[in-house]
Amino acid sequence: MWEADTLMKVALALLVLVVLLGIVIWSIKRHRDPELSLDCNQPLDRVLPSVSGLTHASLLPGNAVELLENGAFFDALFEEIAGARCSLHFETFLWKEGRLGARLAAALAERARAGVQVRVLLDARGCNKMGEAASRLLTEAGCRLVRYHAPRLRNLGMLNRRDHRKVCVADGRVALVGGHCIVDQWLYEGMKGHPPFHDIGVRLRGPGVHAVQSAFSENWVSECGELFVGDDVFPALEPAGDITLHIARAKPERAAPAVKILHHLVLCTAQRRLWIQNPYFLPQDKAVNALAAAVRRGVDVRVMVPSAQASDMPIVQHAAHHNFSRLLAAGVRVFEYPSTLLHQKVMSIDGLWCAIGSSNFDDRSFEINDEITLGVADTALAQRLEAIFERDMRECTELDLASWKRRSALHKLKDRACYLLKEQL
Repeated sequence: MWEADTLMKVALALLVLVVLLGIVIWSIKRHRDPELSLDCNQPLDRVLPSVSGLTHASLLPGNAVELLENGAFFDALFEEIAGARCSLHFETFLWKEGRLGARLAAALAERARAGVQVRVLLDARGCNKMGEAASRLLTEAGCRLVRYHAPRLRNLGMLNRRDHRKVCVADGRVALVGGHCIVDQWLYEGMKGHPPFHDIGVRLRGPGVHAVQSAFSENWVSECGELFVGDDVFPALEPAGDITLHIARAKPERAAPAVKILHHLVLCTAQRRLWIQNPYFLPQDKAVNALAAAVRRGVDVRVMVPSAQASDMPIVQHAAHHNFSRLLAAGVRVFEYPSTLLHQKVMSIDGLWCAIGSSNFDDRSFEINDEITLGVADTALAQRLEAIFERDMRECTELDLASWKRRSALHKLKDRACYLLKEQL
C-alpha cells in the first residue's frame, strides 16, 4: 500500500497534468478563434477583391446562378443526376430513410450502372439513419460511398467535427449548393399535416463550379485518399453568364475559418440594408456588436429565424433568445417565422450582394463544421432574396423590446441554460 503522502503527491501531479492539458486545449482553440475587427468605410461592392482574398478565395466572373426555392431544388437535383454522363459527386450532412432518400439512392444507382463515376460523401453522424436499403443499393450499383469521420478509433478526436455541406456536382460542369437535406420533411409533394420546411439553394454554371468541385474533393481525399483528375471531373469551363462570385469554405489549421471571416466582413461593410434569414442564429459578441454598429451607421438590419415552436431544434432557438434583448435594444429588427422550419441560410447586402450556402450563423458552423457559402455579386439575385424576405415577413411576428423583456422567468432561465451550450448545438 502506498503511503498517504505518496498518494497525495500522485494526485497533485495528476491535477497539474489535467490543468496543463486544459490550458493546451484552450490555447489551441484560442489560436483559431481570434477577435476579428475591421476599420473600413467603403461599400461591399468596392472591396470584393479583399473579401474574397481574406476568405482564401478568388473572384470568379462568368457564372450563371439560378435560385431554387423549396421543391424546385429537388427538381433541379434529379434533372442534373439524370443528365450526368461522366461523373456525379454528391455530399450531404443529413440523410434519413424515407421516400426522398429512396428516390435519390435509386437515381444515383441508375447512373452508376450506366457507367457514370458516382462518388457519395456522407457525414457519418448526420446520415447514420439513411437505412441499410439505400446504402446497399448504392454500393451494389457501383457507387463509391464514403462516410466522413466514421466512428473509428483513429477518428476519436474528430467525431465532433461534421461535414455540414450540401453539394452536388454533375460532370464537373453544373453544381448545386444550398441547405436542403435528404429528409422527407424537405419534400414538397404529397405532404399532409405539418407544412414542409422552407429552404433555398442554387444551381451554378460557369467557372465557379471548379471551386465547388474543389470543396468536395477536400473531404473526399482526406477520407479515402483518392485523387480524381481529368475532363470528366474538371473540364475546361467557358463563361456561362455575367455573374461574379467567390466561395468561402476553407478552414486552415490554426487560422480563422473563411466562413466566419466572410460573415464578419459583410456585417462591417453594409451601408444600406443587411437582411439575414437563418434557422440557427447565435452570433458571438463581436458579431452582435457589428450588427449594432451597422444600425448606428444607418443600416436597415433585419434578422429572421424560425420560432421555437416551428424549429426542429427548439433548444437552439432558446439559446438564440439570449441575445435578442441586446439586438432589439440596438435597433436590429428581429422576426420569428411561426409556420414551419425556415431553413435557408441567406444574407443580402445593400441590394447588391448576397450569400447562400450551408452555414448557420453560430459557433458550430463558424468554428467546427465544414461549410460552404457562395458570395454572389448580382443585383437581381440580391433583390430577389430581399423580395423573399419581405414575403416571408408577412407571416412573421416581429419582436418588440418591451414585450420581450416581459417574457417569463422560466423562459429566461431556459434561454440562459441553452446559451451555455451554444458551441455544441
